[in-house]
Amino acid sequence: MLIYRGLSRISRISKKTSFGRRWLPSHPLLSGASHSAAAAAADSSVKVLGCREAYSWSLPALHGIRHQIHHQSSSVIEEQLDPFSLVADELSILAKRLRSMVVAEVPKLASAAEYFFKMGVEGKRFRPTVLLLMATALNVRVPEPLHDGVEDALATELRTRQQCIAEITEMIHVASLLHDDVLDDADTRRGIGSLNFVMGNKLAVLAGDFLLSRACVALASLKNTEVVTLLATVVEHLVTGETMQMTTSSDQRCSMDYYMQKTYYKTASLISNSCKAIALLAGQTAEVAILAFDYGKNLGLAYQLIDDVLDFTGTSASLGKGSLSDIRHGIITAPILFAMEEFPQLRTVVEQGFEDSSNVDIALEYLGKSRGIQKTRELAVKHANLAAAAIDSLPENNDEDVTKSRRALLDLTHRVITRNK
Repeated sequence: MLIYRGLSRISRISKKTSFGRRWLPSHPLLSGASHSAAAAAADSSVKVLGCREAYSWSLPALHGIRHQIHHQSSSVIEEQLDPFSLVADELSILAKRLRSMVVAEVPKLASAAEYFFKMGVEGKRFRPTVLLLMATALNVRVPEPLHDGVEDALATELRTRQQCIAEITEMIHVASLLHDDVLDDADTRRGIGSLNFVMGNKLAVLAGDFLLSRACVALASLKNTEVVTLLATVVEHLVTGETMQMTTSSDQRCSMDYYMQKTYYKTASLISNSCKAIALLAGQTAEVAILAFDYGKNLGLAYQLIDDVLDFTGTSASLGKGSLSDIRHGIITAPILFAMEEFPQLRTVVEQGFEDSSNVDIALEYLGKSRGIQKTRELAVKHANLAAAAIDSLPENNDEDVTKSRRALLDLTHRVITRNK
């Protein structure tokens, strides 16, 4: 299994250096550039292939897939890492900085903008965790020794810029949640009342727009055209995906290809392009940037596919005990699409819609008789394996920091497909 092979490969790398080593972008420093020149060179020296627009979403037969990573008992394999604890200190700093970034002159707007950045409701910070781990996993130490002052300054500059990507990504993500809740007429989010429910739709929309504007300002400060283009494309994809969901024809609504393309736009584009931006800022090659992109894309798709399953199953072993939020809103997800392949008559029910609760019951009955849940899990495992393969394909590096971060990224692929909430 690719996830297992990735863990095994990384665990074989020798660990000769201490944790906490400083990291620097490769190209500018090798030329002995100054602090400002190094940043400019990092912006311009790497030409990365544009994001691929077409994907193949077909599912090959998957037999005997095991849904967990196996850890050998050999002493060569290190103890399992907690990805979140590895970057806990940085996440705390990032959370404080986010709260300061969303301060607004108008008190009502400020209160709305910081609604999901307050202590206790900030969420798991999944995306910033991925990006901070990717930053360490991709940064390259310069073989030539530099003066400590120069090295420290350049390392700090790079890490600050990469942290900025994590902050921008989180602001874009939260803005999309605020807008989605308005479109879905949601009344809860992260265990509390949704912003639109508490403060009204108009303020929720404006708060989302405000967060996007703050993200744009932070993005412009990086002065990197490729990175700006990547994350501007993400916002376009979020709008495109939401529009695709709202305006589907009957054939599109029942198409797995259409659904997976929409899922990429709505969920996976943000993390994939952000991972690629991390690689660009580190001065990595086009090939490495694409591997970072592939990791984020496939991790994001796996995450959403498990969300699809949990909407039906929740934490209960009994089918139909989840929230059923998607199907009650008329959104057809992977489990129902796979069930339709086995029971074509289910399409008639889907086309009739789910305003009638009896149609929800009929759809659940067909889903229970089908392999829809199992096939969706298998597809999630396939994408988790592809994410692991991207990490496995990164250039070898024998530093302990890099090794731990890559192992943590692999561990996240396991956590995504085995979570129950």
